[in-house]
Amino acid sequence: MRLSEFWQLMDQEFGPAYARTLAAGHALHALGDRTVLQAVEDGVPVRTVWTTLCDDLQVPEERRFLADRKRRGA
Repeated sequence: MRLSEFWQLMDQEFGPAYARTLAAGHALHALGDRTVLQAVEDGVPVRTVWTTLCDDLQVPEERRFLADRKRRGA
């Protein structure tokens, strides 16, 4: 997953404004209590960051990759 795809999914699920706030402030315990932005900056694969955030916030499986699927024609 590219970083641009990650942000597309963030915007789709949380809305553009809240996605940025969430990325800056939500600590991911499973990734060493780093925020989403810190994890990305530290080189954690963005797909891992995304799935970890989705797990934390209980985003249903069927909503996790909608933009990704649409882009690929699924």
